[in-house]
Amino acid sequence: MPHASGPDSDVDALLLRAADGDQEAFAGVYDALSQPVMGLACRVLRNPAQAEEVTQDVMIEVWRTADRFRPDRGTAKSWVLTLAHRRAVDRVRSVRAGSDRELRAALLSADREFDQVAETVEGRDEQRRVHRCLEALARLQRVPLVLAYYQGMTYVEVAHSLSTPEGTVKSRMRTGLHQLRDCLEAGS
Repeated sequence: MPHASGPDSDVDALLLRAADGDQEAFAGVYDALSQPVMGLACRVLRNPAQAEEVTQDVMIEVWRTADRFRPDRGTAKSWVLTLAHRRAVDRVRSVRAGSDRELRAALLSADREFDQVAETVEGRDEQRRVHRCLEALARLQRVPLVLAYYQGMTYVEVAHSLSTPEGTVKSRMRTGLHQLRDCLEAGS
């Protein structure tokens, strides 16, 4: 290590060695600068978890791009803190953009509430038409269909509850469904 005139020049020398792939030198850079980077990130982000992520990202970037450091332009500390500040500001912008996207999505989904109302109205109108068409059916066709569709019975259970042969119930239900379909198509 060259003769140093202060702690900043020590870190400068370590960063220059890290640029040549010296892992121990980078460990020294990390020890010297990770806390200041974390402090800066916390001040910008106001979220310790995100500040930790930014600190990790910055220190990885320092390791990968250490050869870009130019001691004639400033200290290693100022270079690393500049990287940290930029990364933290980018994170704030990203979070803000995400919040804006969520707000826009919420506003769009609020518009969908109106569509939901329209769907509810259409559903109720369809329900009224089905009831009207069911009432128009003969009792022999209507009762098995109501038991099957509104009570959830199978045609076998409907046959047992009406004390009617299964084949008879099945044909009445089939006839009733055809008449119901014809009625609904005529009404639309």
